[in-house]
Amino acid sequence: MEFDALTAGVKPGGLRSKQDIKLLICYLLSSIPQGLSKTDLINVLQDNNLANYFEVASAFDELLKQGNLTEAQEEENFYTVTASGKMIAQELDVSLPISIREQVLSAALSLMAQQKRERENTVTITKIENGCQVECHISGGEMDLMSFTLYVPDMMQAKLVKRNFQKDPQLIYSCMLAALTRNQDMVRDLLGELS
Repeated sequence: MEFDALTAGVKPGGLRSKQDIKLLICYLLSSIPQGLSKTDLINVLQDNNLANYFEVASAFDELLKQGNLTEAQEEENFYTVTASGKMIAQELDVSLPISIREQVLSAALSLMAQQKRERENTVTITKIENGCQVECHISGGEMDLMSFTLYVPDMMQAKLVKRNFQKDPQLIYSCMLAALTRNQDMVRDLLGELS
């Protein structure tokens, strides 16, 4: 196999062939239930050191131009694999190491779960005179299960609250419920999770 791709930022065992990068993109998009943005797709491969940023961007553009990828109808700037892209992935995916296939699929599914949590559990940061107000909402589908507003003295703390809230809104909900119902067993269990 010819190594014809840039390798800066690629770990040993990562992809060094332009064809392999294209194949991995088709494999990934045919293996997930929804599309990804170009930025998210590049980040999934680059954050895991599987391929060079410029090579992934170039491979993505070539696949789009060749008709192997298309913009998703449901969401703008999200892309899915076409029938020809799926065929490529099905016929050739075994040529990619299973460890790379599993790693990229796991990373993409984690990213999609995080994005879903962020869509369903919103945080609004409002700058006020003496700091920031952080308003958090935990969604239960069509309604808010819980919402609260916190004051924090600066934007850095506001962003920290937002990040930690969106990382595990269920934990926040459980902690609040345990405290308000004075369920000592639940409080003890949750404190154990936090350590």
